[in-house]
Amino acid sequence: MLTALGFGMVLTFMYLIMSKRMSPLVALIVIPILFALVGGFRSDIGEMMIEGIKKIAPTGVMLMFAILYFGVMIDAGLFDPVVKRILKLVKGDPVKIVVGTAVLAMLISLDGDGSTTYMITVSAMLPLFQRLRMNALNLTCVTILAGGVMNLTPWGGPTARAATALHVDPSDVFVPLVPAMAVSLVGILLLAWYLGLRERKRLGIVTLDGHAADWNPDLDTASDNLPTLADSEDTKRPKLLWINAALTLALMTALVLGVLPLPVLFMIGFALALVINYPDLAEQRRRIGNHAGNVLAVVSLIFAAGIFTGILSNTGMVEAMSRSFLAVIPDAWGPYLAVITAIASMPFTFFMSNDAFYFGVLPILSEAAGHYGITPVEMARASLAGQPVHLLSPLVPSTYLLVGMANVDFADHQRFTLKWAVLISLVLMFASLALALYPLAS
Repeated sequence: MLTALGFGMVLTFMYLIMSKRMSPLVALIVIPILFALVGGFRSDIGEMMIEGIKKIAPTGVMLMFAILYFGVMIDAGLFDPVVKRILKLVKGDPVKIVVGTAVLAMLISLDGDGSTTYMITVSAMLPLFQRLRMNALNLTCVTILAGGVMNLTPWGGPTARAATALHVDPSDVFVPLVPAMAVSLVGILLLAWYLGLRERKRLGIVTLDGHAADWNPDLDTASDNLPTLADSEDTKRPKLLWINAALTLALMTALVLGVLPLPVLFMIGFALALVINYPDLAEQRRRIGNHAGNVLAVVSLIFAAGIFTGILSNTGMVEAMSRSFLAVIPDAWGPYLAVITAIASMPFTFFMSNDAFYFGVLPILSEAAGHYGITPVEMARASLAGQPVHLLSPLVPSTYLLVGMANVDFADHQRFTLKWAVLISLVLMFASLALALYPLAS
């Protein structure tokens, strides 16, 4: 019963949002409540929802003030020199822009925090995409895939969770995975090159003033009033560039070192940024109002996701789903449980949180695999293959930050990126298998 409810709830939710029959915000609230009522959890629904909201509240607060902070920095022109330099380097070539986006996202992802990667990459690259009228879905696609692979570092969440759940050393999981990660990153760069070629074919080589030599208006529906670096000059603070850069560097350093909780760091950073750049109270209100729509769109989804995860976890649906998966695996497939786990990690981490998968499902799979001589370290490594797909899940808060900052529809982002995420996950899996079978070749 719980298994059917769990899969039914997730599949119904995904169908409704991907077919655009219901908005993600409404679906995240309504669908789990309906399925909880069907399952007979009427008296506990309120407590389950509050529990889910409490767990996700710090993330919601962090994202709210992070959006405001980087919004102020964009208004003040912190990233304008970066965009101008990139414009000169890429010379209006969409291929170089998309590949450059992927490289930038990979470098920033070294800190293991997806939100930081999205905020910095989108803040730096989105004005460039808008200037050249490129499809922002290419930006969100390569950024999230780069984050999905680079987040496998030991200080990133998935590897730490897998190692903790199976009581193994994170370095034993990570070190043999490095060559496979390198192969996957090459795959992402090739994908970025391909997506850039498609944009080059559509737009041509674009000049620095934003007009394409081969421009065809029938191929693009963008507005003629796209933002340029010259827009909103009254909000720019070029004299404060180095102060803003130092403040941002200090904030990122404190974030990596864990000086204070992330929500507190961004609250302090936003307050300082606002006072330094816009001491006038009326202008402060305008800056906050200018970004209020983006904040509301992202944070409301975060708290709605808390309702979804609260009901999914506290009703026991997650545990029932994992056990039903084991029940359908034939005994003859036992020796291949590592490969099965790698493949299953894609849908499982898409339909449930990392915590639910790594602490709930993975130990069960690892225990069964032990009877066939498969070590916990191998199972931990296999379970990480689905992370590029996992980040597309509507249960991942930082994904809403990415699509919100890039001004793209969540469902459009999923449809555009999902096939590429599956491909990169398979590249990661097959590269790991090849290195396990032929260790001397690595």
